[in-house]
Amino acid sequence: MVWTDQLVAEFLDYAETEAPDLHPLLHFMAYRGPRRGEARGLLDAEVRLDKAEVSIVNQIAVTGGATRHKKPESESGNRDVVLNPDTGLFFVRRDGRAWHPCSVSQRFRRLIQRGDFPPARLHDLRHSAATIALQAGVDVKVVSEQLGHSTTTLTVLNEAATAEDLTRWLNAETLRRVWPSLWLPVRRRALWQARFPELAAPPQAVAS
Repeated sequence: MVWTDQLVAEFLDYAETEAPDLHPLLHFMAYRGPRRGEARGLLDAEVRLDKAEVSIVNQIAVTGGATRHKKPESESGNRDVVLNPDTGLFFVRRDGRAWHPCSVSQRFRRLIQRGDFPPARLHDLRHSAATIALQAGVDVKVVSEQLGHSTTTLTVLNEAATAEDLTRWLNAETLRRVWPSLWLPVRRRALWQARFPELAAPPQAVAS
């Protein structure tokens, strides 16, 4: 479930009191939309507080229960959006150790349950960040770059909730043109083709 801006604000107020050690990371995810591994892997050296910007060039992935550092998922994933000398990470636990991605997700779920908030995944904060920005009038290209998407089309398809959103944020002709070559999860592609059957039609059929 993608939360509204009001729900996000209420949850962050709750987290600030109930989980002050985790609140800064959740706030960053809710309003800038990094992936879980990217937020966890944010490096001290890539945070420029004087300029109010960060560079996302690293993420922490979980493989077989073990964590490892790796580059973001794609070239477009490398982007610009008390410091700990041991881990080199910006977001750390109170004792200075790195957060495990799974423990962040578990804490998030417990906070939701205790605070009686609507069900949501940690990853949904990323979608909330995009939706809040788009509805506030931020250009879709800016939002796409912030999220590390390879195309603005992908951003719109992920975040649009209604047909009105789709037509407001993306030219329909552009969408039809790039649709055959656009990679999307099978479920997401089926959803949009059910909503807009012309996307599944051959180009000549649409033109006629």
